[in-house]
Amino acid sequence: MTRDLIQEMDVLKNQMAELQQLVYQALMERKPASASNQHRQEIATAPTINEPNPEDGSVFYSGQVHLNGQNIRWEPQQRRLNQLLDMNTEKAAKILAALGNKQRLDILKAVLTEPLSGSELVERLNMGTTGQLYHHLKALLGADLLVQEQGGRYALPQHRSLPFLLLLSAAGDLLDASDYLEMTETRNNAGMYFGPSHGFDIHQLLWAVVENSILEHTSGYGDQIGIFLHEDGSVTVTDNGRGIPVQALPNSDVPVVQSILTDVHRFNNSAHFLVPGAEKGISIAVVNALSKQLSVEIRRDGNIYRQEYRHGIPQTGLLTVGLTQETGTSVTFKPEPELFSSAFEFDRILERKDAIAADYPALTLTIRNTAE
Repeated sequence: MTRDLIQEMDVLKNQMAELQQLVYQALMERKPASASNQHRQEIATAPTINEPNPEDGSVFYSGQVHLNGQNIRWEPQQRRLNQLLDMNTEKAAKILAALGNKQRLDILKAVLTEPLSGSELVERLNMGTTGQLYHHLKALLGADLLVQEQGGRYALPQHRSLPFLLLLSAAGDLLDASDYLEMTETRNNAGMYFGPSHGFDIHQLLWAVVENSILEHTSGYGDQIGIFLHEDGSVTVTDNGRGIPVQALPNSDVPVVQSILTDVHRFNNSAHFLVPGAEKGISIAVVNALSKQLSVEIRRDGNIYRQEYRHGIPQTGLLTVGLTQETGTSVTFKPEPELFSSAFEFDRILERKDAIAADYPALTLTIRNTAE
């Protein structure tokens, strides 16, 4: 029997192509594992070597999307670590600077899925004038990040789609850094939260945390608040409300509690304690930013959750540490000593307790000085 080697090779080639496609689809359908809410990746222990070799390691990437009625697939690509480290940083900085504008990113995101005319972009992105739009279009066209089709509509060049999506993906993994930058600005401009008086009153942070528990009480949840002073200068505020929500935000792995504690601007429904004469109110995120360390414990949905922070930055993910039938939230924080030189005064807290009791007679407030 005569074998047709060419035909057999063709069959084998087709089988390999089908196998490659199945493996590729399986990889694409797998949800990336996340070690914590900060997207920390597991680090495999490697053998100890005397000198690190920048050629050891690579970044692999590929993609498949449906854009403008077409299925676009990019073959797996590789960038070695030494290639990335040897990149021309001046040119890379120019690219990031060109894209480091909200309106330009909005334009590219808008035309990614469908070509749009100038007037459609103005309307969709709520831009005030076409002149404002064309200023950005000129820069993007000049950088070959946009093309203008025959009908006058603007589109993202197909060969730029994957790099742009990879850039958005990387930005998504670094998105929490924007919150931490704002928290650093909060520390650098702490005077905006304390008014023109000399020095920062440490008790204002405590009143702001208590205000969140009072807000929960006035919403019909919880009738007990406890304040506990500790020997190390920290303080705990605990209540028996519903407990801060722990589910992830939409399209994110970040739990609601982390956003409440790190996003200075996002959660306007969080209680804000306003110091007389101050420009801005003190939210729980501001307290976190102005604290050397902070921990939150949440009792909700039959579980006990805990997360640790230092200078406003999460040190752990949201951990499940126990079971309980109780509900509520406990916040323990130690104010930053570089900003607050004084300590909590028990007598002042007692005075505050009397004022709160008069305003909220159905609320039980307990104070303990565990430092004594």
